[in-house]
Amino acid sequence: MRIGELARMVGVTTRAIRHYHHLGLLPEPERLGNGYREYGLRHAVELARIRRLTELGVGLVEVRDVLADDAGRELVEVLAELDADLARQEAAIHDRRARLRELLAQAERGRLPADGPISPELASFFGELDGLADLDAESPMAAKDREMLTLIDTTAPPEFRGQLMAALLPTLTEPGALDAAREVYARLDALADATPDDPRVAEAARALVACLPPDLPTTGAPDQRGFLDAVLADFSPAQAEALRLALRMAAEGGAR
Repeated sequence: MRIGELARMVGVTTRAIRHYHHLGLLPEPERLGNGYREYGLRHAVELARIRRLTELGVGLVEVRDVLADDAGRELVEVLAELDADLARQEAAIHDRRARLRELLAQAERGRLPADGPISPELASFFGELDGLADLDAESPMAAKDREMLTLIDTTAPPEFRGQLMAALLPTLTEPGALDAAREVYARLDALADATPDDPRVAEAARALVACLPPDLPTTGAPDQRGFLDAVLADFSPAQAEALRLALRMAAEGGAR
């Protein structure tokens, strides 16, 4: 049979057959005196096997290994690797669908964040803090804080995100915690047009440190230097100085 007849029989294209010839997957028959190649049953059987393997997701390099007579890998080894890879893809799809379901549920409740999509952990964290959305509307600094958490949610490893939420949530849900946060944000907002040597800088830093949990995680955080520089560049000089001072105080064991 001619190449077109072989292609129709097996359900592939003539271009695919020529590609398999080029890769050495399918032997090329000798040309007849008229210049045409004549394919036989053996070619159809081999081509059908190639098609079955590729439909399973086996790559052409692995197909060549399977079809090799000598040092090629056995089919069971290739299929086991393919099954493991599909299992990883299946788990990833399951996780993504769970995220999408959570986002759709938030949308139905009218609580889909404008800066979404975010992880289920951060969505749950925001959901626990009923007054946080009000703070975002009241304070530019509170809105920046939310943006920073969203950035961490994207760039930090899942383990660090979980530790961060676990440390922050008890502190922010204590009685009076949101009032204390509102005061800190007000102090930082008031520094928008101040100079770094303004006495209110140290006051704002001490108030901020007093609101931070003592077990705030640092291991596993995003590249700390680059992340901090990017964050501070978005604040006024006095606000940035207050945050730097607060970080130094926290590292030294609290407000002075």
